[in-house]
Amino acid sequence: MTASSHPVLPDERLAAGAARLAVRHRGRFSPETIQRLIADSYTQLAAHAHVRTHLVVLAERFAAERLDALAHVENPTAGGGRPRVLFVCSHNAGRSQMAAALLAHRAGDDVIVSSAGTHPSGAVDAHVLQALTEAGVPLDEVYPKPLTDEVVQAADIVITMGCGDACPVFPGHRYLDWPVPDPDGKPIAVVREIRDALDARITALLDTLPYGS
Repeated sequence: MTASSHPVLPDERLAAGAARLAVRHRGRFSPETIQRLIADSYTQLAAHAHVRTHLVVLAERFAAERLDALAHVENPTAGGGRPRVLFVCSHNAGRSQMAAALLAHRAGDDVIVSSAGTHPSGAVDAHVLQALTEAGVPLDEVYPKPLTDEVVQAADIVITMGCGDACPVFPGHRYLDWPVPDPDGKPIAVVREIRDALDARITALLDTLPYGS
């Protein structure tokens, strides 16, 4: 094997993560493809992260999301027919994070939810985290990540919030724009108002989804 077919992963824990993903996607993606994707996911997250303590764990989650999206693009029935919703803003540190976390919390397994930023920040806004915690929303998947083509291509609905023309457009997808204020630098009281405004929009969105509840 050549060096290019077996990427050198920057951390042995990434190799373990790649092995887990290879088992999950056996027969669908080669181990080499998975290694390249998890290495790329780590590199992209590391380019923006302020704190690297959990970067390896996040890289595996990000790679898993991207592989799931690729699988859906190749075989649209792979997700069991569940609608896929992607939220996009500039920094993926506020609005798109809150919207994705709220929708995932309310829809559960009925909807596949993603979020991303065209220019991701190094960390999610502290008041955004506080507002989500107050609403009882889990924070496991709340971390900034870059926008990748496979995640956009896999989405049934792409909801943008302040990213302008930076979001790539693919034919056959439903695009919405939610003009919601940016919570960056706002006091917690204002961030709570933004959270509640997003939650109201999500209520309306759920009514339009085939598996919304």
